[in-house]
Amino acid sequence: MEKRSSRKDEVIMRIRKPGRVGDHIWFLGREESGVYLLQGKDGAMVISGGMSYIVPEILQQFDEFGIDEEKISKILILHSHFDHVGVIPFFKRRLPRTEVYASARAWEILQMEKAVATINEFSRNVAKRMEEEEAYFIYDLEWRDDVTGKTVREGDQIDLGEFKVSILEIPGHSSCCIAAYVPELKALFPTDGGGIPFDETIITSGNSNYTKYQQGLEKLRDLEVEVYCADHYGYVTGEEAKTFIPKTIEMAKQNRALMEEVYRSTRDIDLAAKKLVSSFYDENPYYFLSPEIFLDVYRQMVRHIASVIDGKA
Repeated sequence: MEKRSSRKDEVIMRIRKPGRVGDHIWFLGREESGVYLLQGKDGAMVISGGMSYIVPEILQQFDEFGIDEEKISKILILHSHFDHVGVIPFFKRRLPRTEVYASARAWEILQMEKAVATINEFSRNVAKRMEEEEAYFIYDLEWRDDVTGKTVREGDQIDLGEFKVSILEIPGHSSCCIAAYVPELKALFPTDGGGIPFDETIITSGNSNYTKYQQGLEKLRDLEVEVYCADHYGYVTGEEAKTFIPKTIEMAKQNRALMEEVYRSTRDIDLAAKKLVSSFYDENPYYFLSPEIFLDVYRQMVRHIASVIDGKA
């Protein structure tokens, strides 16, 4: 989808329809939640895990696009939030020989009983919001303790044959967040540790630690990127892909300044978060997350901002 932004008649290349991204890469799932399939000569890897209810679409897309799921040998979890691990249990059980990779912190979280219960609860709630809860009656989508795998760290590479996937640790959106980068394809998979290309804007989300989130963006700034593969709202190509991280850095600064302003005016984390969420949904009423879930996101971000302002960080 090519669009013209109101900003200086800028051409925006944001593609939200599942299909072939380019050589070796497929975008699968739905607009608001997707995963990527990276095909190498030594097998294929699913990157990220989307939301649970997109499983039926992915299976349909395998047939539609002629993708042989038996060639999937690896799955890479980029962080452990419910809307990024939803399809993992289903495909690990369906393809038990598949190796699952994640950061050490992600595996730690995914073994916590309370975290798993939250993942399952939030996944069902969003499926209801999207009127897709039927998937739960057809497929085994729940997280349990049977999903285990390998740990990846900063600088590790996962070999798919003619190219390797490099791992970068970018905690900030979550404490367990990593990005994947394929130099040969100039493809970046930053999950929500980057910006989210919603509509014609960029959503920034430094849930766990906004300062570390901004540091993570700076870490990605100098990568040569021609395909920016976001987990929500598709992927970005062309000139915008090359400048997407620098633009996200600027948007993150603006959003931080706004959170600081609202917190200073209220001196109350909960009230500030509610004001920010209300303003966000006034501007973005069709964002996929419910206001209740996004309120938790803003509480986390404002709590960190408040700790910095109040000298408690």
